[in-house]
Amino acid sequence: MQKQLAIFLLLTCLQSLAQQQHVSGAVFNDTNGNLLRDPGEPGIPGVVISDQDTTVVSDTQGNYQLESDSDLPYIVVSQPTGYSGKYYYPKAAKIDFPLVNGADQSHFKFIHASDTHIDSLNLPRMERFRKMADSIGVAFVLISGDLVRDALRVDEQTAGKYYRLFLEAVRKFRMPVYSCPGNHELFGIERDKSLVREDHPLYGKKMYRYFLGPDYYSFNYGGMHFMAIDGVEYQNQYYHGGVDSLQLRWMENDLKFLPTAIPVITFNHIPFVSPGFSFSEFESDIFYGPQLLLQNGKLKHRHLVYNFDEIQKRIGERHYPLALSGHYHVAMEGYIAGGETLFAQTGAITGPDRFDYHGFPARSGFTLYEIQDSKLVSAVFVPLKFQGN
Repeated sequence: MQKQLAIFLLLTCLQSLAQQQHVSGAVFNDTNGNLLRDPGEPGIPGVVISDQDTTVVSDTQGNYQLESDSDLPYIVVSQPTGYSGKYYYPKAAKIDFPLVNGADQSHFKFIHASDTHIDSLNLPRMERFRKMADSIGVAFVLISGDLVRDALRVDEQTAGKYYRLFLEAVRKFRMPVYSCPGNHELFGIERDKSLVREDHPLYGKKMYRYFLGPDYYSFNYGGMHFMAIDGVEYQNQYYHGGVDSLQLRWMENDLKFLPTAIPVITFNHIPFVSPGFSFSEFESDIFYGPQLLLQNGKLKHRHLVYNFDEIQKRIGERHYPLALSGHYHVAMEGYIAGGETLFAQTGAITGPDRFDYHGFPARSGFTLYEIQDSKLVSAVFVPLKFQGN
């Protein structure tokens, strides 16, 4: 593990010093699944490859070339409909993406879960969730942040232990699990509690990237475009909802290659729109720090993504049926008047099983979505019904 960390930090350092790096390779149909391009295995054209900033598409032979200025450590492929495989690798001069052609994706189900808050006490709840996902038979699972118990307020050893527990739990799932960061994945930023220095090599979002890869990316499934959004920022010791300018540029670059007829689904941790904050007082000790922070000279609620309007500009007039999030541990959903987007928060995998949310009964659980021919057929909240606590 220490050797792996040293290599990761060295690559990150070298990338931050480099002015530009040339990356090339191929996206191909790995028909025998050996992760190597053997004779006769065809390239896959029109696939988007990114350094989380600049994007290019593979040519008719599946080849691509990318001039990378980004100091982020990964090259990422936006998996096309019909294919699966590893979607990111550490940046290098040559990177191939072997993808496997899968089953028909016109009709499928997926799970949106959130707030697993993994530690040793929550592992049984995660195991219960895994068994339920396996029994339902979903195509994939989305987990929208707060994956670990806490990295905000603890030292490196404790935070790293939580991340490793999460990785061990996720590896047991039979289907792909896609995640994005929540506020609890930000390592050490509450420095009065963590005693972590700002110059720590894994400070902030770097720990997430080290253990779990890119913090934002996209993939395609069943004719729909899924975008994992990193909607968590921080000012000094306070996290808040927001998307930085680099990610906004990546969104624009990612979507420019997407046919306008393909629906877009986003998932992130802190909601874009939510009734949840309306139950909370602005002066409260429920959350560490103030509820309102100055953003571009204006007071904004800390527990919403303050610049959602910038995300809307990137998505534009595309069909945007679902915006998924977590953070409040309560399943809530609704539309903005006149809009088509369903803003849906799911419950938490962490306990308790049942609790009172400002006078409303709430449950631990996840949401099951069914898609048919690129259209949302159903959305059902599924209680975890865990009996171990």
